[in-house]
Amino acid sequence: MTTVLLVDDESAITDNLAPFLQRSGFDVVVARDGEEALRRVEGATPDLVVLDVLMPGLDGREVLRRLRRERRPMPIILLTQVGESAERAMALEEGADDYLNKPFDPHELVARIRAVLRRGTAGGSAPLTAAQRLRSRDVVLDRVSGRVTRGGTEVVLTPRATSLLAYLMTHPDELMTRERLLEAVWGWTFQSSTRTVDTRVAELRRALEGPARDGGAQADDEPLITTVPGVGYRFSAHVTAA
Repeated sequence: MTTVLLVDDESAITDNLAPFLQRSGFDVVVARDGEEALRRVEGATPDLVVLDVLMPGLDGREVLRRLRRERRPMPIILLTQVGESAERAMALEEGADDYLNKPFDPHELVARIRAVLRRGTAGGSAPLTAAQRLRSRDVVLDRVSGRVTRGGTEVVLTPRATSLLAYLMTHPDELMTRERLLEAVWGWTFQSSTRTVDTRVAELRRALEGPARDGGAQADDEPLITTVPGVGYRFSAHVTAA
């Protein structure tokens, strides 16, 4: 059975969420703060960590940083009431696999857990979210510098398009609704329509997938980003840590 470490200092959350996760088929270990979380990781070796950000003492962001410095490969999903896009972007760059704002639907958390576990990590290697550089075909993204190259040539993207590419590449083959991408990349406080996502996806396609096929695109290249009509997008190409 998959073991989930649930870390939150609010007993109202752990007392209700832990039984729900158990009913969903997970073995659940609970920690009440960051220090206890680190001890639980040593003793319980969880398959995934659900980690609150805002805790007294050692907060979730510091726990995340320590686990990634120790090259712990287990996926980590952050829970927080802070919805600023800059805060979210920093957490994802530091190695979080996903990010969910409180209050949230526990069914949505279970869906995120299962999606993250499906991505998995081959051979126990570090997850894509912990990698500094990501590669898909001839596209390389350096998440620290924010630089993107295609075939060794640097591609100029807007900062938001680069953040969107990073999120899609760290969640390959996962269906992303436009609403979820708005929440994850722009932040839940961002006031805009889902057309904003479409605009940035179009920017990525122009830069990374070359001209339209009738204009001479490489015949052996399938699109990196696939549109799912009426729903959103999926990064369909294989992604590795470069």
